[in-house]
Amino acid sequence: MPAVGEDITVYEAAGGTTFFAGLVERFYERVAVDEVLRPMYPNDLAGAKDRLTLFLVQYWGGPTTYSDQRGHPRLRMRHNPFAVDSAARDAWLRAMLDALEEAPPPESVRSALVEYFVRSADFMRNTPDAPAEGEPRL
Repeated sequence: MPAVGEDITVYEAAGGTTFFAGLVERFYERVAVDEVLRPMYPNDLAGAKDRLTLFLVQYWGGPTTYSDQRGHPRLRMRHNPFAVDSAARDAWLRAMLDALEEAPPPESVRSALVEYFVRSADFMRNTPDAPAEGEPRL
């Protein structure tokens, strides 16, 4: 379980479910208007919001509701149907980091979240970038 101190989880230090629900709400406000990300999501974002909130809560040391309801996260498998190239990775990361900075948690929590989001965004890439116009294909 990720922790920021010997006896406190990131979940607790951040402010619990309320913090993560707010972060996810701000993130999806950005997704809703992002030309790269929006097509990857269903019209109704409520289910995606709930799942991401429950996942982040569990990952950072809160209740295990996500796994209780959905099983193992299997993030790479769950995202495999979507073409995630560098542009999608960058758009997702920008939306998440902007949402985080809008209401930043304590620095120890913030730095742990940023490190995780950068690593996760990189891990989700599953599609090569399209070559730039005029660039030869290999």
